[in-house]
Amino acid sequence: MTATSTTTGARIEVRDLTKTFGSFTAVDQLSFQVEPGRITGFLGPNGAGKTTSLRMLLGLIHPTSGSATIDGQNYHDLDHPQSVVGSALEATNFHPGRTGRDHLRVLAAAGGLPDSRVDELLELTGIPAAARKRAGEYSMGMRQRLGLAAALLGDPRVLILDEPSNGLDPEGIRWLRGFLRHLSSEGKTILVSSHLLQEVEATVDDVVIIANGRMVRSGAMSELRGAPSTIVRTSDVQQLAGALRVADVMSSPGTDGELIVETTDKRLVGDVALRAGLPVWELRDRKADLEALFFELTEGTNRNLGDGSSSPHEADAISGQEGANL
Repeated sequence: MTATSTTTGARIEVRDLTKTFGSFTAVDQLSFQVEPGRITGFLGPNGAGKTTSLRMLLGLIHPTSGSATIDGQNYHDLDHPQSVVGSALEATNFHPGRTGRDHLRVLAAAGGLPDSRVDELLELTGIPAAARKRAGEYSMGMRQRLGLAAALLGDPRVLILDEPSNGLDPEGIRWLRGFLRHLSSEGKTILVSSHLLQEVEATVDDVVIIANGRMVRSGAMSELRGAPSTIVRTSDVQQLAGALRVADVMSSPGTDGELIVETTDKRLVGDVALRAGLPVWELRDRKADLEALFFELTEGTNRNLGDGSSSPHEADAISGQEGANL
């Protein structure tokens, strides 16, 4: 990939994907798709089934039923997988005694890629100075960048990242946001799992939210935000609501004493309040908060008993099945 290259992405399609480990259902008839040229956030509480879903998509775990395809094919059926999909599911998948450059060279050699591609990716991800340092001595943020460089070696059409912002400082997070935007502008398909909701909101085009392995909401960020509206606070919201109805503007009471008005014309709202003889204590645009939406949809559904990304049953089962697939 160079600054002038363009890439046609490949659609990710998940259809009725289900995975059970004994009596435990980690993923339950999950369906969604990720379109080329867009960044999709994959969200859910700890233990929601995100990691299991991504591992099924990458052929690391066999689904109990349903399908997860990339460009219409299962991962194992791709002729040249490194040029179709790149992934970074964890920032520890390297030999700690090997330098960052050597780690990438081993992967490049396995894919028939030249060492020049390694140096290009080290520059692109901002770690050329650390390339000769042993990867085991990298900070968490540097490991994230190394994992991203590895995922991009084959200039893949699809990029799948699990918690890529972990360990990055504010400057690194800003860099990652711009970098992913650049990749999506080239047409790449990008699926990002994350728990940093504010960062997701500032980065993604689409959102898929799951809880207990099931879909609870999906769609474009613009759709999830809902229709544009205005929040106004005054001494008598019922009187203002009536005055707004006369002006053919609908409104509804909020949860904290405010009035939510179905317009973005704040001058109109102020003029109506003035004619009604009502003071305006607050007048501002109303924007949907992804964090508020997330907790509204997932509150009370978390089946995780710890602080990890999977429930105990799910983590144990994944670990065991990973070993069988190595």
